[in-house]
Amino acid sequence: MAEAHQAVGFQFTVRPDGVDLKLSQEVIKNIYLSGVTAWKKRAIQFKNGVLAGVYPASPSSWLIVVIAMMSSLYIHVDPSLGMINAIKDNLPCSRDYMSVQTRAVLSAILFATGLWLFLIYLLRYTLKALLSYHEWIFESHGKMSSSTKVWLVRFLVKMFSGRRPLLYSFQASLPRLPVPSVDDTIHRYLESVRPLLDSQQYNQMEVLASEFKASMATQLQRYLILKSWWATNYVSDWWEEYIYLRGRTPIMVNSNFYIMDLLYVTPTHRQAARAGNVVHAMLQYRRKLERGEHAPVLRALGTVPMCSTQMERMFNTTRIPGIETDIVQHLTDRKHLVVYHRGRFFHVWLYTGGRHLLPSELETQFQRILNDTSEPQPGELKLAALTAGNRVPWARTRIKYFSQGVNKVSLDAIESAAFFLALDDEPQGYEPAKTNSLDSYAKSLLHGKCYDRWFDKSFTLISYPNGKMGVNVEHSWADAPIVGHMWEYVAATDCFHLGYTEEGHCKGDVNKGLPYPTRLQWQIPKECQDVIEASYLSAKQIADDVDFHGYLFNEFGKGLIKKCRTSPDAFIQLALQLAQFRDQGVFCLTYESSMTRMFRDGRTETVRSCTSEAVEFVRAMEDASATNAQRFALFRKAADKHQNMYRLAMTGSGIDRHLFCLYIVSKYLGVDSPFLKKVLSEPWKLSTSQTPQQQLNLVDINKFPKYVSAGGGFGPVADDGYGVSYIIIGENLITFHISSKFSSPDTDSYRFGQNIRKAMIDIQALFKTENDKKIVENAKRVPLENGKKYI
Repeated sequence: MAEAHQAVGFQFTVRPDGVDLKLSQEVIKNIYLSGVTAWKKRAIQFKNGVLAGVYPASPSSWLIVVIAMMSSLYIHVDPSLGMINAIKDNLPCSRDYMSVQTRAVLSAILFATGLWLFLIYLLRYTLKALLSYHEWIFESHGKMSSSTKVWLVRFLVKMFSGRRPLLYSFQASLPRLPVPSVDDTIHRYLESVRPLLDSQQYNQMEVLASEFKASMATQLQRYLILKSWWATNYVSDWWEEYIYLRGRTPIMVNSNFYIMDLLYVTPTHRQAARAGNVVHAMLQYRRKLERGEHAPVLRALGTVPMCSTQMERMFNTTRIPGIETDIVQHLTDRKHLVVYHRGRFFHVWLYTGGRHLLPSELETQFQRILNDTSEPQPGELKLAALTAGNRVPWARTRIKYFSQGVNKVSLDAIESAAFFLALDDEPQGYEPAKTNSLDSYAKSLLHGKCYDRWFDKSFTLISYPNGKMGVNVEHSWADAPIVGHMWEYVAATDCFHLGYTEEGHCKGDVNKGLPYPTRLQWQIPKECQDVIEASYLSAKQIADDVDFHGYLFNEFGKGLIKKCRTSPDAFIQLALQLAQFRDQGVFCLTYESSMTRMFRDGRTETVRSCTSEAVEFVRAMEDASATNAQRFALFRKAADKHQNMYRLAMTGSGIDRHLFCLYIVSKYLGVDSPFLKKVLSEPWKLSTSQTPQQQLNLVDINKFPKYVSAGGGFGPVADDGYGVSYIIIGENLITFHISSKFSSPDTDSYRFGQNIRKAMIDIQALFKTENDKKIVENAKRVPLENGKKYI
């Protein structure tokens, strides 16, 4: 037993003449090394905390200011305009114990420190003012106003940004998310629903909006503005609580999302070896994350920083179920991992001698688990199904059966682990020869067997016997780009830095002296097993209803779209509108996720992609009498409209988060708004999201085109709608992850994928007509015949 092996390090014998104490030299060495590592980590965290705290200045700049002030004393120049003398006269030290010269030096140092802090805040607020300028995002490609040129010039922004920023260096300089005016938000909302409502329905909505503005809107807006002054972000905390944590339905499929492995490359087919390298790379990423050593994510020519707050809870984090609301529990520096394999839970230490386990050591540990032939304990096999079912039964079961004894110890081990690892026993991954391989892979990552992922962990790392990997992510603590950032680092580190031997094992010596992984112990009574089974059956019903289709679109990609001088995102969104109309015969409310991380603690905003301009373009595409010139002109108009809406969302002028927060305020005040209730009850039958790629640029995909991920996806949002995640990969590939429900007679994920393909090709054909040059040059000047409108 591993426990017995570890106990050998400490022995004592009681004798008549005293106690004979024996300590293992190896144990003492490991204790010493662990302590040294812990103190080194604290020192580095303190140093980086200071560097980020005084950013955009540096600690050395304090010394420069102090030396300048001290020098002024010797040349009898007083740059403080008498303030140094005033400080000297008011020092609380008696003149009898301190010489005049010493008091003068101390006064100069105090003044220099105060001046240094003032300059830091001046630089920080100047940088915040610069980062509050967002006009650059609204300007056409290749066209730039003089003010934006001045702003973008590295002389200005870089001058106030300091050098070599750390991950959290910009946090204090990021602007707050602004609260839009009620009039602007309602105007944009009415504009967004106009193509979806008939005249009578639209008039009714206008009446509700007018009544809302005339009655309670001003009062609700005042409270929201007050919150925006007090809180760092007026949306994010309520978004996390009311959209995620207060939800009582299962988070599996309905909330959690997944990220896939490399699409074409499998670095090794040895399951334990691949898991060893990936886990070690994650530990390296976590170490840099905890020390704040990652570079911040920058946009706009590497100038505009994105908020990094969400990254803080990536590791050592678990969603804890509650009766009314869940909580997100984040711990620090967890030194173990919990591994699930064939119904058993194993505790694996990640450190030895004050360092991370090496990849070869992790491979040894994981192979030991794979070789273990012990059987699950009663109730252990499907235990994780509790995290897949409804939240209230799980919360009550946790309180009743897991709040004491061995169950509490084992549950604490899972919930306090760095993350959760599932060693699956069925191979998955993309295989071009197998038609549905991507579909099966996605469903495995999204829900698995409903009891082999711990859906409450910040993320579950999933390892397959053919060497493929993947991640299932709990959504409340962060959004997809955050985990994507980590996954890009891990993939690059795994393939290009750690590597494998010719036999496919992790590099490095095999350390067989490590203590074996230990089984978690459970005592699960029959009543609890019944609850577990009920949660499993409920989750299985949800999982079996997921109709998933993964589609690789490689006819063209971002390269060709950009040559057409069109935004790739707008191109794809209009293709989705065309596909949706062909699939359903009607238009629907469409959700596209946009990030607001240019603001402090920003998360997401909604872009309502089904605009009047998009509807007009789609109708023209379906009208045989319309010419390509007309369609092209309408496409340009719709694409420009979409881009403008996306930019508004990114810069804090979106629609839905503002209305959501106004609704929350109304609930706190106990007032009822028919308008807000109507807005928030509208179903999103087409929910879309783009997952970013190449956030770190660690791999040159032009040089290594096979080392790309297929991205990730999510479950359907509406019972009779589609969920579509798309990833623009390099210049020539776009992947679509499409989900819907088998129980809906109106949807079919494969059919929708084919409609997307046809829509993409049909739109691209507008650029390929014989006179496409004339169309491109004159698109904005082509009149519509007889003023015809396709709406």
